[in-house]
Amino acid sequence: MKSFIKGAMIASVATLGLSLAACDSKQENAAEDQADAVRKMTDATADAIDAAANATSGATEQKLENKADAVRKAGEDKADKMENQADKMDKAPG
Repeated sequence: MKSFIKGAMIASVATLGLSLAACDSKQENAAEDQADAVRKMTDATADAIDAAANATSGATEQKLENKADAVRKAGEDKADKMENQADKMDKAPG
């Protein structure tokens, strides 16, 4: 019985230790918040370009839709890169 309780306590402590190791630092959270802000800003810009495209037709409409898509993709790529950098913050030694 004692070994069962001791094993359960060790498992609980190990689980707690692993969950604490997975916590993000304040710096990582701030960097991820900045990435979210970049994503929202570029989405809003792309939405505005899409709205302008809807007010036109033909080649101009297509050109604006392509620009909106490019803006959205660039924002996603930048935000993803920022989040990847933030994830490395807590993994770096020291």
